[in-house]
Amino acid sequence: MNLNVIQLVQSVLTDDVVRQLAARLGLPPEAAQKALASTAPALVAGLMHKGATLEGARSLFATILSPEVDAHVGEHLPQLLASASGASELESVGRQMLERGLDRPVDAVSAEVAAQTGAPVHATHAITGIVGATLLGLLKRQFLDGQGNAGQLPALLGQQLHVIAPYLNDRLLGALGVGGLGAFTGSILSQLKAVSAHIDQPTPAARPVPEMFASIQVPPDAVVREGRRSHAWLWWLAALIAAVLAFLFLRGCHGEQAGDRAAARMDTETAAAVQAASVTAAASAVTAATASDTAASTRDAAFATAPVAASSESDASGASDASAAPGKDSQLSFTVNASGKPTLTATVGSEAEKAQMLDELSKRLGPQGFVQNVTVDPAVKPADWLAHLNALLPLMMLPGAEVKVEGARIELSGSAADAKLGWLDKLNSLFGASYQVGTFDVEHAVANAAEDFHSAVKGLLAPNSTCAAADIAKVLNVQVINFPSASARVPNSAVTDLDLSAQVLSACARGDKTVRLEVAGYSDNVGGAQANLQLSKKRAQAVRAYLVMKGVPAGSLIAQGYGAASPVASNDTAGGRFTNRRIEFVAQP
Repeated sequence: MNLNVIQLVQSVLTDDVVRQLAARLGLPPEAAQKALASTAPALVAGLMHKGATLEGARSLFATILSPEVDAHVGEHLPQLLASASGASELESVGRQMLERGLDRPVDAVSAEVAAQTGAPVHATHAITGIVGATLLGLLKRQFLDGQGNAGQLPALLGQQLHVIAPYLNDRLLGALGVGGLGAFTGSILSQLKAVSAHIDQPTPAARPVPEMFASIQVPPDAVVREGRRSHAWLWWLAALIAAVLAFLFLRGCHGEQAGDRAAARMDTETAAAVQAASVTAAASAVTAATASDTAASTRDAAFATAPVAASSESDASGASDASAAPGKDSQLSFTVNASGKPTLTATVGSEAEKAQMLDELSKRLGPQGFVQNVTVDPAVKPADWLAHLNALLPLMMLPGAEVKVEGARIELSGSAADAKLGWLDKLNSLFGASYQVGTFDVEHAVANAAEDFHSAVKGLLAPNSTCAAADIAKVLNVQVINFPSASARVPNSAVTDLDLSAQVLSACARGDKTVRLEVAGYSDNVGGAQANLQLSKKRAQAVRAYLVMKGVPAGSLIAQGYGAASPVASNDTAGGRFTNRRIEFVAQP
């Protein structure tokens, strides 16, 4: 039995049910959701602790299957919460069953949730009872539908550790009488595994034959006893194999000459593709056009040139179908709000992949458990990360988590990058060596961009270099000007790059080849639109003023701010927002 209990609870505690519960308790929906997000993982931890002994697992299983636990609580929740008496009865039964199952009062848990979330104690007491009734009822339904037994309970509980761990802390576990977080996470799995190995696990009853096989009529003479089985089929099999081998041999003889011609043509095409890819890669440093490329590392720049190389290969081979082959990486990014609800943005290559993704998320998070914006682009490569979507689901419930997946690269930021939670190591283990998992680091991104810019600008500083505005704008856009938050002062980290930019523009002006550029400022989507617009304009003006101060003709530069318009990356992650907070140089007529 494989089950994510937290997702199961969230699937029935929909936004409408949470609003209904919040109104019943006199809380804002956000406060109720925050208390729910803390209570459910804590109660699951309590069940794990109880199930970590043979006697405790059997007792807990009996409690779950007791008549007082409603296996259809998910369907009954809206009706029960619609009346004061129904909500009170649900709370009372839930608290009673929890105390029987955990063998301890649960007031300490609800009091600690109140202290950590700021919700009133009377509200967290009620929420604890209602979540407890829901949790036990859903578990009962799963065991009844799957004909489960007590031996499966410890293994099922052990599956929940990676899901609930990010929500636990020493004080919550102390209220459960479990001990510290480190001791709990370090020992509970081995204890549950030992119980699962020793508890009675009866052989499940045979299940009915599925309907799809019921229509198949088996002739009475089709069933042959082992002792009477003929071996004639072996002779037929040997004859069939001999015939297949003869066919392949003859086909190989006739096709050898054609194969040689095809191999020769493949060698020619490969050589052309390699040559085209080499030319493209050599030119990429000079022709980088967007700040998103500059914020990436040298490794990411290599990924960025792959579509160009693929296009060159298609041109070299002259194959019309190859030129239409997908060349862009599929993408997924998401950010999780304070109540644990993710907003996802994704680009995949087919409607089938989109349907697969949304179906899986709906099953795991519930149809109302996430906000999505998934687009289909036939130019996008297959989304291999869809096979690993389960590994990302716990992060989709972690408040403050930010994750970006692009092809085989995964970038963590927000709470997902918190070293104490260990998600970097977990994802490296779950995804394997074919994926590159890392956390976003602003200083590293700025340093990489500066290194790329210094390499690219050398060509513009050489004698007789081009003063074509479009070419210069492409190179100047390799640099990153990382303004401090809410500031329009040119940062010290950008001074060297801007000095080099001024040298290039001043040299062209002295040679009567003045380059006219717009200095365009952009922001991310954090904050008010009007404030972002004004800040982006001030930053553009600051860059223009610095270049003029360094000798660039004032009439050759104009400054304009565009706020959060025209993002070049998703604002769901720190890396994306960093890329969108940019200065762009645009060639003017």
